[in-house]
Formats: sequence, C-alpha cells, structure tokens
Amino acid sequence: MRVALKTGAYVARSVIASCQRSVNLYAENNPEDAPMPFTYYPTPGLRALSSPPTAGQGRGLYRASNGALYAVVGRTLYTVSSAWEWTSVGTMTGDFTVPVGMADNQTTLFVVGGAGSGYTVQLATNAFAAVANPAFYGSPRVDFVDTYFVFSKPNTGQFYISDSNATTFDPLYFATKIGASDLLAVAAVVHREIWLLGERTSEVWINSGAANFPYEIMNGVFIQHGCAAKYSVAQMGDALFWVSEDQQGGRVIVTGQGYQSKRVSTHAIETALAGYSTVADAIGFTYQQEGHQFYQVTFPTADKTWCLDIVSGQWHERMWLDGDGREHRHRAVAHAYAYNETVVQDWETGQLYAYDLNLYTDNGAPILRRRGFPHMGHEGGRVFYKQFLVDMEVGRDVGSTVAVPSGPAIGPDVVADTALGPDVVPVFLGADDGLSYVAPSKLYLRYSDTRGQTWSNPIEDDFGATGEFYKSIHYQRLGMARDRVFEVFWSAPVRTALNGAFVMAEAEQ
Repeated sequence: MRVALKTGAYVARSVIASCQRSVNLYAENNPEDAPMPFTYYPTPGLRALSSPPTAGQGRGLYRASNGALYAVVGRTLYTVSSAWEWTSVGTMTGDFTVPVGMADNQTTLFVVGGAGSGYTVQLATNAFAAVANPAFYGSPRVDFVDTYFVFSKPNTGQFYISDSNATTFDPLYFATKIGASDLLAVAAVVHREIWLLGERTSEVWINSGAANFPYEIMNGVFIQHGCAAKYSVAQMGDALFWVSEDQQGGRVIVTGQGYQSKRVSTHAIETALAGYSTVADAIGFTYQQEGHQFYQVTFPTADKTWCLDIVSGQWHERMWLDGDGREHRHRAVAHAYAYNETVVQDWETGQLYAYDLNLYTDNGAPILRRRGFPHMGHEGGRVFYKQFLVDMEVGRDVGSTVAVPSGPAIGPDVVADTALGPDVVPVFLGADDGLSYVAPSKLYLRYSDTRGQTWSNPIEDDFGATGEFYKSIHYQRLGMARDRVFEVFWSAPVRTALNGAFVMAEAEQ
C-alpha cells in the first residue's frame, strides 16, 4: 500500500492517536496528478556570512529603507555592509538580554530595547544618540506608519506616537486601549493600521486625521485574543502572528487578519506549549523563501523552535544538534532580507548566516531530519510487515566531507545512548579522522509496536551512489505488530526529498 504524509508535525496528547514528528522538514503541496499530495523538503542549512567583532547575544536584525543592514549584538548596535563587514554605531544601555525593535522613516532609524531605552541613528551618517525626551517611555517594539513612529508604553494600557516625520514627542500624543480593562502587551502595525494586542483582548485603531490625536478605535472591531508573549509578534503580508492568551485560557498561536483572529496552532502544538514552564519569552519572526511563507517561533526556556509553513498550513520542528546528539532550539532568532540573502542571526553569538536551501549542514554541523508515519494496522489483528520502501529522492551528492562540529567528536560507532534520552539518534555515522569525516548517505528506520511509547533499534540503508537514481531504499522482514508506527531519520549532508513510503504487509488470517 502507498502511505502518504499529510499532517506535518503531530504528536498528540496520547500517542495512540498520532506520533508523527516532522523535524527540519517542511511540506510543499503537489499538483493533483502528483503521486503524493505533499513532498517534504529539507529546511535550509546555515551558511556563515560574518561574525561580529565581539560575540554576544543576538538581539535583532533590520534592513533600513536605504538598504543598509543593522544588527544588535549584546549592547552594541552595528551596521553590516554588503561585504559583511561590521561597523559599530553605538552602545546601548538597559536590559541587553531582550530582543530589540527597529524601524525607520527614511531619514532616521529608531531602536528600542527594554523598558525605557530608545536610540536614534541618522541613516546618512550613522550618527547615534540616546533618546532623552521625557515623553518617550520605552517600548518592546517600534513600527512606522503614516509618518509616525508607534510605541506601546510598558506596563500600561497606553500607546503613543512620535511627532510627524520626527523623533520628537508631544506628551499629549497618546491614547489608551479602551475596549477592555486588560493592559497593553504590544502595539504592532499591519495594513496601515495599529493593532493593540492586550494581555487578554485586542483592538484596531485607524488614522482618522483628528487634530488632537490622529488615531481612533475602529468601530465594530474587537478581538477576543490577547498576547502572552510580546516578542512572539511577527508580520507577514496583511497578517500578524503571535502566541495568544484570553479570558478562557492561553498558549494558542493565532493569526490576525481582516479584523479577526484565527487559530493556526494544532492540538498537538498546544499540548507541547502547555508543557513549557513559560511561553512569555517566545521570540518570533517571519520570512519567505521560494514562495513559502514561514512563521518561526522559538521558546528559549523550553529550548524548542516551531515553524509554521503559512502556505501549506503545516507545522514542523526546527532544531539544532549539539556534539552529543542532543536536540536544541534552532540557532536563528532574528531575520532580515538584505543584500539578496535571507539573513538570520545566531541567538547565542550574534553571528550572521544565510538560510540556504542548497546547503545541508548548519555551518558544518549535522542537521537531523526525522519524519514519523501514521499508525498502521488492520482492524486490531496482527500484521506481518514484509517490506518498507521509502519513497525518496536518491543518488545525490554522496560522500560529502564536512568539518567536525564543536563539542565531542562524532566517531564511527556513535549510536543511541539511553543516558541521553530515548530520542537521541545516530548522527553522521562514519570514519572520523579528528579533523573531518566523510558522512555516508545513510537513512535510518525505526519502528514502535507500542504505538509510539518505545522504539526498536535503528536499521540502516544507503541513499545510493551519485547518479544512482533508481536506488531502492527498503527494509525487509520487519516482524509483526497489531499497531505499528514507523519513523525515518537521517543527517547526511545530501540533497533529499521525501514523498512517503510503500509498505508490503500481510494481515493474519
């Protein structure tokens, strides 16, 4: 039988319902006459662009209207040239552990970070100055619309704006979120409108051109979703995405578009979020690549990254492997499209990478891809599995040599170590000379006859030699089960694409 993959990442509250992980793989809808409805492609690798003069926490990227790229690492604001050379612009004070917000009005870049700090940069000269106006109160985010910079006043229900085409402030240019009594979490601009995302509810304000204050609430628009993580807010097209909370509960990811909010997380994603000690530190960004639009959101305390493909509607995990094979949140924490590159910033070091769909390592380190399959069985009876054939692109770039990643060297006999947890799997099995090693093109299969609770030892097959496009990746004599879940995974740095599988099985008579 042909087994198609349709749901993206979906590990349900009980694995008897679904136990499908989709790690570092995103789905693309196929045409109606394609053999499978979706094909799963590797997420982009990280190609190093440049490192900051001093490593530090990556806090934000921004491409200004003049095309220049700005980056904040630790307390330092830099401009980065098209040759990826860094120039310090100024030093920031305040909390240097939170993300920064940046926006410009074609003349001046405005930077906010922390409760009360704000800075301006003249785009023509990169002259840097701290904002000292008493009517500036700080903000977690800054946007620009209709000649005004827009801010939210921390720990209040108020938002405020700058003077027109200026970085000065009128102390009377503020307004209060009025639809409900909850405080304002963050203000964000989309479609030339200001969305006030409160802690429990949200509302939309529009430019009415009034003399005393140009913005007023849009009548008839009120959203019963607030924001649980102010740095999770990200804009794509005419939509916003954020981790929400409301009067009835929280930890749901929604999108706001057309004056309505829509839940985009699944029950499986929400089950994962419910298990995190906090979601308030979530950091989100959006980017587009080859027509796919992604919302990537990282939960630092939980050490997890989730990514929504907005086009297909499917979720997947983004993760990075350390030298022991442990899974961690993805390295990328901020994004800007600059100098014809999809640029992302490392959360730990501030280093800049390009998201590269033709690169299959994270700056030389292995990328683990794994994909679970739906439950298989036959009316509760025993099924004998004769063969599992993976429907996958093969015969590409076999035998790539890559540098040993930082941390413990990965030798030829690395296997799953139960001391590291049940989900640690082999990575880059191959000969290790201490400097570099050849990564054989191995695909691993494991299965669970306990409906996803425990797993077999992995079985390997190879992708085939270069040009061996007819290679069949198959596993035979796989035993018997009443309810079985298969999972494939690999980390070899080769071009792949996964359609699904073909299973030859026979039900007990």
